[in-house]
Amino acid sequence: MKFGAHLGDSIQPEWSFNYISYDELKNVLKSRTAMGLWNETDEGYFVELLERELEKVYSFQTVKIGEVQRKLAYYNSQAQEFKKNGAEEETWRALEVELYRLIAEIDVLAKYTRLNYTGFLKIVKKHDKQTGWMLKSIFHVRLNTKPFHKENYDAVIVRLSAIYHVVVARGQKLKGDDQFANWDSSAFVRDTTKYWIHPDNITEVKLVIMKHLPVLLFNTKKEYEENDSAISSVYVDNDEFECYQGRLEKSDMAQAIRIRWYGPTPTENGQCFLERKVHREKWTGEQSVKERFPIKTKYINPYLAGDYTMDVKFAKLRARGQKSVKDVELMQKLANDVQTSIVGKKMRPTIRAFYRRTAFQLHNDARVRISLDTELALIREDDFGGRTRAGDNWKRNDIGIDWPFKQLPAEDITRFPYAVLEVKLQTHHGQEPPAWIIELINSHLVESCPRFSKYIHGVATLLEDKIQILPFWLPQMDQDIRKPPNTDFGFNNYMPRSWPVGTPQINLRPPIVPKALLEGSEGGDKIKSLSEFEPKKPKTMDKATYQAKMAEKNANRRIPGSAVEPTNFYNQPMGAASSKASVTGSHPLVDNGSTVSNQALMPAPARPWVNCLNKQDSHLTLGAESFMTEKNNNQNSNNGGDDGLLRKKSTIRRKRFGFREKRASTKEPKRSTGAVRMEPKVFFANERTFLNWLQFSVLLGSISLTLLNFGNYMTRVSGAVLTVITLLAMLYALGIFHIRLSNILSTRADRQFHDRIGPTVLCVFLFGAYFLNFYTKFIQSSHPATNTQA
Repeated sequence: MKFGAHLGDSIQPEWSFNYISYDELKNVLKSRTAMGLWNETDEGYFVELLERELEKVYSFQTVKIGEVQRKLAYYNSQAQEFKKNGAEEETWRALEVELYRLIAEIDVLAKYTRLNYTGFLKIVKKHDKQTGWMLKSIFHVRLNTKPFHKENYDAVIVRLSAIYHVVVARGQKLKGDDQFANWDSSAFVRDTTKYWIHPDNITEVKLVIMKHLPVLLFNTKKEYEENDSAISSVYVDNDEFECYQGRLEKSDMAQAIRIRWYGPTPTENGQCFLERKVHREKWTGEQSVKERFPIKTKYINPYLAGDYTMDVKFAKLRARGQKSVKDVELMQKLANDVQTSIVGKKMRPTIRAFYRRTAFQLHNDARVRISLDTELALIREDDFGGRTRAGDNWKRNDIGIDWPFKQLPAEDITRFPYAVLEVKLQTHHGQEPPAWIIELINSHLVESCPRFSKYIHGVATLLEDKIQILPFWLPQMDQDIRKPPNTDFGFNNYMPRSWPVGTPQINLRPPIVPKALLEGSEGGDKIKSLSEFEPKKPKTMDKATYQAKMAEKNANRRIPGSAVEPTNFYNQPMGAASSKASVTGSHPLVDNGSTVSNQALMPAPARPWVNCLNKQDSHLTLGAESFMTEKNNNQNSNNGGDDGLLRKKSTIRRKRFGFREKRASTKEPKRSTGAVRMEPKVFFANERTFLNWLQFSVLLGSISLTLLNFGNYMTRVSGAVLTVITLLAMLYALGIFHIRLSNILSTRADRQFHDRIGPTVLCVFLFGAYFLNFYTKFIQSSHPATNTQA
């Protein structure tokens, strides 16, 4: 799909005047360059139009960010007031509805930013290609003066997470089940799976996870800053890349050793951590472990050289009583073992990994831990090729945490194009993972890559000439991991998670369970059962009574100022907490088997402080809401008119309102025709089908040749016919093989692979051939004289 069509399909109707006028800019280029004319006047006019579009997008985004910040501040004050003074359930519920709408608005705003940034890059590239005038470098300088594309929503998501989970817990302390804290760790199944996230979907994935798990902050005493999420790790290895080889092959006792620090580059007295990860195979019955101990920056160089030990440091810890004797002994043993490995195997710094991490986890509950790493960059720290990058230091000093590290040469860095999502589950044997996780990892937002490793990827891409084997995911890097959107997942239905309704509107199909979760990875065992994920009604009443009660309670229920019918989130796979769970402060993370309360909660009446939708806009669905009042809509329309030298108002309005009416009347989502990435097994299946046809042809050919060589005149006739059918079957097999291969490589998502003609025609031919054989045999037995002459 071309970008212009993609932009048209992705535009939020209420914001249509505030997107880049891509088609109009493209028409200006096309109309002038088609005649072979492009002079300074044309260039000046185009630059002026581009500048106006940039100003329009930047101003609109600045206004919307300001609105989001003000809403966050106000909702936070309301939540704290409710928590302090106590509030009724309906008041909490009304605030939860508004927060859910704000989540949806942030998602739309992030997509708006990404879409417009892509539009500017594409139109400038098209300009340089068609006109021969180079505008790219100049425009990037201008873009940095209005950096709408650099807006980072992490701080907003962190604030929103804190407020949202206070409201979800109804002001109570948000915590997991403390009963799991004292259970034997051997009773748990641990699974770690990794996924890639396309940059277009990063913010949406964060918001989806945030609805179920709060953002984990390690230092809650200070305001969140962007640098707090930065993580840097320097991996050590030897010239034979023993660590790389062992981790890639997942051999037992394979280890990875790294030096890690958080935030900005540490000072001489700053603290780093030296970590060791040891992989254990499942057949050993042992679990893979990760251990670490703290070390000051100034001691790292002598420690790696073997000139300094940590014995003095650990003796001070033991004397001060800061750690238990057992913990100190374990750390001291770890430090000695790691130093022995580094010095004995002649390991040295090789690759640095930098990224920004957003972690999601309930406090004191490690059953579900999720991390999302963005801005991943892998940087060389070695001195191969006679070039000293770090000098005598353990790390290079020409970079800090200033991603994307433009000062580095291309051969020293690889910037990973996707975010890395890591899901760590700790469940009992036979216990299912939360349903919302199953939905997330089966959605269009993620691409599975179970054994992805940052260090392995860095070595494979930066030091390819030094290694013998490559990781399996490298060919996957050349493919677009984006998938056609699933309209049943994400923020297409903007309703709060805990909104109850009597008439279920759910998908009764159980979700597909990923193979990575079924089989486990990183030493995990198989999960016993993941097949029963169908939404269920409360078990305390029969179906007829349940539907009758829900219909009665749900009469005339709707959000004031909105035409959206509430959705039964008790019955939705995304998971929902009961009213009792919300009041007591529990969290809808893992279903412990209890039934959901059958008492439906009525929505709160509209209050002035939460009614952010004008009643005149009640015809809009929340799926397409811009959360703007009618006054703001009118202002945006006027602004669009001022900038409308590039737009035809009547055309845009017809498209805008026509689009809205179409969405209101459409019952089924539009089928996507975007490209779908094919797995290698699809190609193998095509080849197996071709070989099966050949196998049948060979068998049929053997019969025909036998009849030709060892039969009489009549049987040779049948043999000749079967030979022709054999040749036709082989040609057909070859043709259908190439047709299917072409369909697999096609960019269309509606391609067909089934064959309705071939088997039918083959059966008809075979029936005719065998009928001919019986007929000739019958003629032969009826005319023995003919047989004798033959």
